[in-house]
Amino acid sequence: MKSTALLVLILLISTAIGFWYRSKNGVIRKKRRLHIGEAEFAGTYGKRITILQFSTTFCSQCRAAKALINDVVKDEKDISYLEIDAESNLALVRKVDVRSTPTTIFLDKDGYEIARATGAPKRDQLQKVIASL
Repeated sequence: MKSTALLVLILLISTAIGFWYRSKNGVIRKKRRLHIGEAEFAGTYGKRITILQFSTTFCSQCRAAKALINDVVKDEKDISYLEIDAESNLALVRKVDVRSTPTTIFLDKDGYEIARATGAPKRDQLQKVIASL
């Protein structure tokens, strides 16, 4: 009887943690005004917004995020989108505090971070961030 109660308790706790993680994954949040220079990511700023996606080769969510972002920004001429290999750019990863992949960072036209999403961003939130700028 005690082992059944313990099993149910563990199941409830793990379910609660799973729901919490799912509610936070992919949500775009406003962040501090960290500056990222063009030389640091070997690209150029977009006229309106720059989207940096930090990925790794073994990450399946990274491929989904890349496809989604490419689809959303394909007709936007004033948006620069770059995928950055996190393993090859460890100095930048440390500077911007990337802890998991995919992490998507949104920069304004001057290179200051305005928002970030950890996990694959959601289409509606991505469109909302782009439209707000």
